[in-house]
Amino acid sequence: MTCLSFLLAVSLHLGLENNYNNIHPQIRCTDDQTIYGGFYNSEKNVSLFYGKKYKNIEYGVVTGYSGGDILPMVRYKKNKFFIAPAYEMSGNYGLVIGIEYE
Repeated sequence: MTCLSFLLAVSLHLGLENNYNNIHPQIRCTDDQTIYGGFYNSEKNVSLFYGKKYKNIEYGVVTGYSGGDILPMVRYKKNKFFIAPAYEMSGNYGLVIGIEYE
């Protein structure tokens, strides 16, 4: 198991209406293909997550968003860069792209 004490992601929210936080400090643990931890999310809340890694795809569940108590999550990560789908309660869809520093 590897626990990284601190990661920092910087993101850009494309195609979305609201203004979102773009700085995301994170604590992440990895155990084989399992990932879990916490981060400061785009809605300026603390999120906890649990999931799996398969090649460059991370998927699982996350808390801390206005859309529900526990929501699905998925993102594609290549080296330091990532891209993930986004959804606003107004029905608007977009993308979150970013870079993550360890």
